[in-house]
Amino acid sequence: MKILMNVPERVVADGLRGMALAHPELVVDVENRVIVRRDAPVADKVGLVSGGGSGHEPLHGGFVGPGMLDAACPGEVFTSPVPDQMVRAAAAVDSGQGVLFVVKNYTGDVLNFDMAAELAEDEGVRVAKVLVQDDVAVTDSLYTAGRRGTGGTLFVEKLAGAAAEEGAPLERVTAVAQQVADASRSFGVALGAVTTPAKGGPTFDLPAGELELGIGIHGEPGRERRGMMTSGEIADVAVDALVSDLAPEGPVLVLVNGMGGTPLLELYGFNAEVQRVLGERGVAVARTLVGNYVTSLDMAGCSVTLCQVDEELLRLWDAPVRTPGLRWGR
Repeated sequence: MKILMNVPERVVADGLRGMALAHPELVVDVENRVIVRRDAPVADKVGLVSGGGSGHEPLHGGFVGPGMLDAACPGEVFTSPVPDQMVRAAAAVDSGQGVLFVVKNYTGDVLNFDMAAELAEDEGVRVAKVLVQDDVAVTDSLYTAGRRGTGGTLFVEKLAGAAAEEGAPLERVTAVAQQVADASRSFGVALGAVTTPAKGGPTFDLPAGELELGIGIHGEPGRERRGMMTSGEIADVAVDALVSDLAPEGPVLVLVNGMGGTPLLELYGFNAEVQRVLGERGVAVARTLVGNYVTSLDMAGCSVTLCQVDEELLRLWDAPVRTPGLRWGR
């Protein structure tokens, strides 16, 4: 396999160095693996911190900036960051109003963020946590007790980030994040295996002519393997699983997300099929986002995330955001 890198051991560090050079609005601590918005801590503002293994870019570092995260902690590829990173991040963004940790439900992330919260509170930082567990495909998969955290993380970080940017107190920002986490559901599909820099080849075997329904963002097994299906057939399966689990009673946000190796042309075509199925199921779509946002290195495939929203959440979604990976408004 051909990978654009120097040596596997430096992939994350090299990526962070390049990110710092491309985005002077961020402070990127390559040695300690912390990415912080340059104006942090923002006076009288709740700080938002998230993180996870590298390889899912732009999640999480690409979502640092006004209207979203205040800091992100990248771990090694597909490996949780360590508590010291979160403690540094919390200290860097705390203005005295407290810090919210947004945590994807993977065992390493949960344990390390829990430990970091205790350490940060020992240093006088008030910390709240919200766990994202939106994947409906499987329960108690590899690395996870309960459902995996995937595309819903983007919705949590954007909507809670907008509330924090407006000056909402920690209790309100946490409530928004929890509401969004509870209202989000995701389903992923792999058309090809992921290649990690350390392995230099596919991390699982997906024969030609087959796909995996319900794949995880680290290549964890899904619900089942089938012969290759059309875009419309995949949308039928994915959206039916989401709607059956979420049972939306109002409009939804839709994220059609690429896993890193799928062209936008295909993603937009798939979005047309997702919208078709939602229309057939009587689900109103408030906003749609299509692109590579929660990736799995070079995996070919996609995921769909739905989040039921009310008028207030929709207002927060439309609020300005300025990050490397998501940008609109003023």
